[in-house]
Amino acid sequence: MNPAMILAGIMLGALVIYSLLAGADYGAGFWDLMCSGPRQEKQRELIAQAIEPVWETNHVWLILVVVLMFAGFAPAFGAISIALGVPVFLILLGVVLRGSSYVFRTYFAGSIRTQLYWGKVFSVSSSMTPLFLGIVIGAISSDTVVVRDGISENGFLGTWFHPFSVIVGVLSLSLFAYLSACYLTVETDDPALQDDFRSRALFSGFISLMAAFATYVVAGDNAREIRDGLSGAPYVLLVESCAAIAAFVAFQALWSRHYLRARIAAAAQVGLIIIGWGAAQYPYLVRPGLTIFNSSAPSNVLVEIEIACAFGGAILFPSLFLLYRIFKAHRKAVLADTTPV
Repeated sequence: MNPAMILAGIMLGALVIYSLLAGADYGAGFWDLMCSGPRQEKQRELIAQAIEPVWETNHVWLILVVVLMFAGFAPAFGAISIALGVPVFLILLGVVLRGSSYVFRTYFAGSIRTQLYWGKVFSVSSSMTPLFLGIVIGAISSDTVVVRDGISENGFLGTWFHPFSVIVGVLSLSLFAYLSACYLTVETDDPALQDDFRSRALFSGFISLMAAFATYVVAGDNAREIRDGLSGAPYVLLVESCAAIAAFVAFQALWSRHYLRARIAAAAQVGLIIIGWGAAQYPYLVRPGLTIFNSSAPSNVLVEIEIACAFGGAILFPSLFLLYRIFKAHRKAVLADTTPV
């Protein structure tokens, strides 16, 4: 197989993992903003308990995608940095604000008002980041990212601020919120809290379905080729069919309160949606002119990068497994000790 295709596949896999892990954390931040009702504080406590142990670790997958793009596909990296500098900056700003504000909210015990302020910053930045991440995905899937002689031909806003990219941003946020709500139903044994996040999962799942339909409709104006890719290639249709089946299973499981099944099906649904997008985007990294093949580094460089990824993965995957196992087991032990008899 072509080394460029292998590296692109690694990047897509890292993006899927990032969405399933960090995406759920972003969604939890969104629900932190939307907590309401008599169990408002318990909802926020559950969110904090669910994401607290390992939440910043998940950014390793985004860093991997950025580094591989820079090292393996420099022209595409340059085009994104120039034409999409504003949304990329806002993504990075959201990541930084989210991390720092969460720490300030958790450990600053001097003022309730200050904690509430940093809690709002955490929630807003958690919602802002997936929105602009989706906008970037929408922009590189359309025909608006055109850079010549270091200048974006579609100007400051025209590259990314158009209906298709914005709707993809809304789809990204709604999918992460849906994924997070499904996860949170499994993180508690309290039936009332489970019902709270069950209703949120059903609502955000419905919004994500509407947003997905809207992206397909609006794609005719700015992203006709990606729409043709989604509806034309048989292997893409197969992935989309599997995603639809996973969505049906997740909704049925939520409706019947089988939360573990809903969590697994929702994760499969989101992962398949991203894989389907990657298959429809092939062979482009950035439409309309930068493909996996015409923007890749020399083959010997790509092979060396892939060898480094293999060695890094041999260290990273066991380390993350151990990290999750230790912290999640510790959290369950703490909850068991604090549960009244």
